[in-house]
Amino acid sequence: MSTENSTTKPFYNTTIPSDWEITTLDEMTLLLTNGFVGKAKEHYVDCDDGVTYIQGYNVTESGFNYNGIKRVSKSFHEKNKKSCLQEGDLLTIQTGEIGLTSIVPKELIGANCHALVISRLKKEVADPNFFLHYFNSEIGRRKFKTIETGSTMKHLNVGDMESLEYPLPPLPEQHIIAHVLSLMDSAINQNNQLIAQKELRKKWLMQNLLTGKKRLKGFGGEWKDVKLGKLFKQIKNINDGGDTHSIMTISSKLGLISQEDKFDRVIAGDSLKKYTQLKKEDFAYNKGNSKTYQMGCIYQLEEAESALVPFVYICFSPTDLVDTKFYKHWFLAHGLDRQLKKIITSGARGDGLLNVNTDDFFNLRIPYPPKEEQTAIAQVLQAADKEIQLLKAKTDKLREQKKGMMQVLLTGKKRLKIGNKENIE
Repeated sequence: MSTENSTTKPFYNTTIPSDWEITTLDEMTLLLTNGFVGKAKEHYVDCDDGVTYIQGYNVTESGFNYNGIKRVSKSFHEKNKKSCLQEGDLLTIQTGEIGLTSIVPKELIGANCHALVISRLKKEVADPNFFLHYFNSEIGRRKFKTIETGSTMKHLNVGDMESLEYPLPPLPEQHIIAHVLSLMDSAINQNNQLIAQKELRKKWLMQNLLTGKKRLKGFGGEWKDVKLGKLFKQIKNINDGGDTHSIMTISSKLGLISQEDKFDRVIAGDSLKKYTQLKKEDFAYNKGNSKTYQMGCIYQLEEAESALVPFVYICFSPTDLVDTKFYKHWFLAHGLDRQLKKIITSGARGDGLLNVNTDDFFNLRIPYPPKEEQTAIAQVLQAADKEIQLLKAKTDKLREQKKGMMQVLLTGKKRLKIGNKENIE
């Protein structure tokens, strides 16, 4: 990278290089318009000869999400040809995650779209890939925010977007900036694909190792089937009044987390006196149903040394017969769901909790491999978790690096040498 930029010109509350222009979307687009606005559901078709119909939930920063993609009839498409997409068009979300933008790939040529802004840039002036990164940057999002309308549901109007001003580097510089940022995107996407593969592998390991379908080398024989109450003991201890306990709740996706993190405050109130007191490695069953855990979820206290949780949770501590990490994974893998379904006496109560009798809960039966095998399986799964965590940390680091690059490249604070994409200083 080069930092030589001795001559600048003002641009809003910053400066840009003197050889960069200032332009508006209206000046650099051949087409700036809405996709279809209204109800298109009656025009949806199932057949493959329908026209692909892109909506806001299909738009992501890293491309298009093709899950749940719709098709509309050709007659509907003919009536809405203004939103017929071309390769390189930018699609920007108008309502919801305002400003999020994707670029139309070759396979979506001729598709139609709903409630998205279509920006068709003059390619002899503006590189769509450069502006894809600009729109998705913090700088671009802040720019869109200045023209948001509406109180409850924020919205972008095309007319307001026309006059938005943007810095316009020389076209070769746009190309090289877009190339560099695309390399970062490729690195992030490749790492995320690796995460997805590792998560699938872990899922396979859980499905097979936690059920005994596959055995680790050196282990054989039948697993026992015992009552949960033989391996774990119910916790009846209530708040002892100490001031070092974390006040926690269970999130179906995040596990045991502090009430302040989830609700921005402690919601316990006077009932805190009756909260159940856990120590590290204890378990708690939240009887609330969710999309992730329809029969409720069980999480282990892993980080804090002690915690207070709502007294409506069923809490239990491990005996010396178990490796807690084995059962942590077994509970998270919906191990009890089938049996829980049988003992839930009715739907959710007025407080949203499932009706689960505590005695019935501790009479549920769980697999019991020898403790040595439990430990061996837990170590395999913990290693898989660690691998995934490291890869996710790498993605976070790459995103931070890209964010920093965008801040300096899209504003001209740092310049790239033109002409050699593979050897960028």
